[in-house]
Amino acid sequence: MGVGEIAGLIAAIAFAVLAGFMIYPLIRLGKMFDQISQTVKESGEHAIPALDEGVTTVKQVNKSLEDVNKISAAASTTANNVGALTDLYGSFLGKPVIKVASAFYALKATGQSFLAQNANKTAQKANKTAQKGE
Repeated sequence: MGVGEIAGLIAAIAFAVLAGFMIYPLIRLGKMFDQISQTVKESGEHAIPALDEGVTTVKQVNKSLEDVNKISAAASTTANNVGALTDLYGSFLGKPVIKVASAFYALKATGQSFLAQNANKTAQKANKTAQKGE
């Protein structure tokens, strides 16, 4: 055997040893890829029902919001109707009530004025009588 053959034999043995050392990490790497594949598959199996439940929940929330919109629209309509009814009563009853109130106020002021004049006349007569009697 020549030097070249010995060098080739040493290189082949070194490559075999290196390949032997590399087999174990490669086997472990293959197992890790299998586990990753299994995990992704299981995640997909669990994610699809969760997404379906999420879609169902969103649909139910949308239905509830539609009901809330209907209720708020009805409340708004009711408030508008009450406002219109209040305006109607105010315009229908307001003017006559104001006229009656002002008539009563005028009668009261006239009565007080009349009574005050009578009281002044009575007081003046009493003063004149008292002055004559002195």
